[in-house]
Amino acid sequence: MRFLQSRVIKDGGRGIAALADGILGCKCAGGEGSLPRPASRSIATTCRAVMLPRFGGPEALQLRDNVEVPDLKQNEVLVRARAVSINPLDTRMRSGYGRSIFEPLLPLILGRDISGEVAAVGASVRSLTVGQEVFGALHPTAIRGTYIDYAILSEDELTQKPKSITHEEASAIPFAALTAWRALKSTARISEGQRVLVIGGGGAVGFAAIQLAVANECQVVTTCGSQSVDRSLAAGAQQAVDYTAEDIELAIKGKFDAVLDTIGGPETERIGINFLKRGGHYMTLQGEAASLADRYGLAVGLPAATAMLMKKQFQYRYSHGIEYFWTYMRADSEGLVEIRRLSEAGRFHIPVDKIFLITQVREAHEAKERKQIPGKVVLKFD
Repeated sequence: MRFLQSRVIKDGGRGIAALADGILGCKCAGGEGSLPRPASRSIATTCRAVMLPRFGGPEALQLRDNVEVPDLKQNEVLVRARAVSINPLDTRMRSGYGRSIFEPLLPLILGRDISGEVAAVGASVRSLTVGQEVFGALHPTAIRGTYIDYAILSEDELTQKPKSITHEEASAIPFAALTAWRALKSTARISEGQRVLVIGGGGAVGFAAIQLAVANECQVVTTCGSQSVDRSLAAGAQQAVDYTAEDIELAIKGKFDAVLDTIGGPETERIGINFLKRGGHYMTLQGEAASLADRYGLAVGLPAATAMLMKKQFQYRYSHGIEYFWTYMRADSEGLVEIRRLSEAGRFHIPVDKIFLITQVREAHEAKERKQIPGKVVLKFD
């Protein structure tokens, strides 16, 4: 790793090429910028990173030295990574999900979650300072991810790390928690006393949704596998239905104000829609935008996805009187701060089942893909 002591980052430095409006409705992280003031500690100009030069299996991942660290834009923060987590999006992108957008931009750096220390800040950053421990997550369409010694995130994608937990524990939280936050708080706007159904409460997003709904004093019911029943109940769910042993539609009673479907598919969609009150919100993580764009190309796939979403929204408003959404993670500084507060209060966590070194990234992806590890997997930086 090469360092340059207290240098001034000059205008016109090479940044990450910005991608135009992407599948999820916002720009990919990156773009040229500058940091017109000296950093207050050593800044890496090159470092290690896990690169994805082609789509494929875990063997496609390459740990490379001397990967350039671009100059910062004014609202960006350079984070020395201590731990990052593996999300399902990482393994799907590695296999080619989103290739209609990402293939022309190869090689990519995967990773969304991060916990680490601030190494440098852009000129307009006010909420964070060099040396602070932080955690956060990049948007799903970022092309320069967090599997790297020095990651770049915008100020609103980070906040101070909860002091009561380790970097490994912190890195498992942001992406899943903000995905759940966007669905329940930004979209459904859940409030005290409402009933919330989480389909798939055993996964990270589902488990985060249970805790967020409970924190908002909602009544929560979830479906999950047998191994997650006790954990869901301990997190505050009033009922946890083992979908492998029970008929969900018979086991669950009453209607709900919001349904978050983390599984997706025609059957869970049908069940979720039928459990909603009039005026309720159905939200699924399995939107069709990326898959249709991959299948038919951006020019055809994106308009087709928009038409499909609008058709379903109109259909369900007319037939059931409910609102239908495809939900994705977005940066939300208010949400991230609230998640930190809940974590510090002992009311929010995402269990970490296995920790690998960053040098074992292939083994970690392989274990996750083969479902050898049911829960969250974290990569630790030595």
